[in-house]
Amino acid sequence: MRLLLVDGDGVSRYTVSKALQRVGYMVGEAGAGEAALDRFARGDYDLVLSEIDLPGMSGIELLQAIKRRSPDSIVILMTDTVSVETAVEALRYGARDLLIKPFSSDDIRDSVERGIVTARSLRRRRRLLDTIARTVSDLTREVAFASGDFDADDIESAPDPAKRGAGRAAHRNVISLGLLSVLPGKYQIAAGDRSASLTPTEFDLLLYLAAHRGRVASCHELVREVRGYVTDEEEAREVIRPHVSNLRRKLKGLGDIDLIVNVRGVGYRLAEIADED
Repeated sequence: MRLLLVDGDGVSRYTVSKALQRVGYMVGEAGAGEAALDRFARGDYDLVLSEIDLPGMSGIELLQAIKRRSPDSIVILMTDTVSVETAVEALRYGARDLLIKPFSSDDIRDSVERGIVTARSLRRRRRLLDTIARTVSDLTREVAFASGDFDADDIESAPDPAKRGAGRAAHRNVISLGLLSVLPGKYQIAAGDRSASLTPTEFDLLLYLAAHRGRVASCHELVREVRGYVTDEEEAREVIRPHVSNLRRKLKGLGDIDLIVNVRGVGYRLAEIADED
């Protein structure tokens, strides 16, 4: 199943995308409503998952535009805060669900799974209607042949299938964490004229902590969300500690950047990030 994820926050987008990819979804990404609409028009997506607060076109406007193009499309909206008016507006224009942040990976997966079930049902319905339409067309043609009313000039040649553009957009925006630049497509981090390559686990660990900055993530949680399996806290601590150590060493090599805070007996969190002057 193919999903389109739309979020102007690169950290949030990356984290949600990884959570969905981990359970088997193919995820396309966009950072703005206009770009999402363009990707939707060129792609074949089963579901769209969009933040409401987007640069330019809002998530509500994107929902409306998608529904005009494809009324059966499944759209789930996400937001940090919601009013009654926003909730009513989202439902009025056909949103499948409205998720309020912060939500867990399980919340997002459950919502998407429910949306996919609806998408599959609508797809089966469309196939059934197409089959019925073809059957009626064939019967009408047979009756026309039998009655002698058939005009050969009425036969229309079937158009060639539209060719889809090959390849996916390879470019991803750089994510900024204070003085640190994060390059998702390259699994690299950079500060000034220095850069370092990260392993996928180190990279996902950094981005997960950044997405949940302001709170401490337990080792159990980090193993589950970054490594993709569940274990007890004691074993999780042994699994995650070497990755944190390597990540810290690489951050320090970029200019003594110390972002990872160890909260003894609890887990890890991201340090307060100072904006670049």
